[in-house]
Amino acid sequence: MPQDSLVIAAAQSASAPGDFPENIARHLRFGEIAAEQDVQMLVFPELSLTGYEPTLARANSFRPDDSRLDPLLRLAEENHMTLVAGAPILNDKDELLVGAFAMCADGTVVTYTKEYLHSGEERFFTPGLGGSCLRVEGATVALAICADTTHPQHAASAAARGADIYAAGVLITENGYEADTALLRQYSLQHKMAVLMANHSAPTGGWVSAGKSAIWSNEGKLVAGSPGTDEALLIAKMRKDTWEGMVFPMPTSSAVGLSRGIV
Repeated sequence: MPQDSLVIAAAQSASAPGDFPENIARHLRFGEIAAEQDVQMLVFPELSLTGYEPTLARANSFRPDDSRLDPLLRLAEENHMTLVAGAPILNDKDELLVGAFAMCADGTVVTYTKEYLHSGEERFFTPGLGGSCLRVEGATVALAICADTTHPQHAASAAARGADIYAAGVLITENGYEADTALLRQYSLQHKMAVLMANHSAPTGGWVSAGKSAIWSNEGKLVAGSPGTDEALLIAKMRKDTWEGMVFPMPTSSAVGLSRGIV
């Protein structure tokens, strides 16, 4: 990585089903604490602004110029931070995509859409086209959303584009956690890029998240890892090629709509 220092973070957060005001407040709370720690990039889980709720996604979808994102964009600008939040996105063909908005420090919004769908998601969503890499304090960041990370060619493409960091918002259950995180760590070793995984802290859409978000260095070392499913902010700081990490438990907040059990 060309820069001398970099601070990145994963938000292990909960989402209330289709409740944007509750979810935006939660994002802002994480963002404010991240700003206090001089975080330069903060990444949230898959569909964090609405919850992973495919049946509710179209009714709660966003356009790239949606004014509801303005509070997040202001927070990003004021704190010189790139903030990546997940949302269902409608494109100009009225197709529904699993997406993420990167609110950048310069006031721009970059859209990423999930390229590879999980089995069953095609009933609700159309495969996306990915998106361009981000630049964060001199580092090149490639985004990914959940199932994207299970396709080695996706990470290989990120590396080929010069990615220093592979950042994924996910919803991973306990059943898939070991295999999925083994792949992510392998990418960090194989492609010499840091890997960030932000997982949900609470059940969503009927799926029980494993939590245990993590950040690996570009040498495969676990820099920061959540031990469970409590809401937490994982921070990884790189200083002159040396990584150090910390986990901040988030203050207890009101409960959000929890799971109805595995679907």
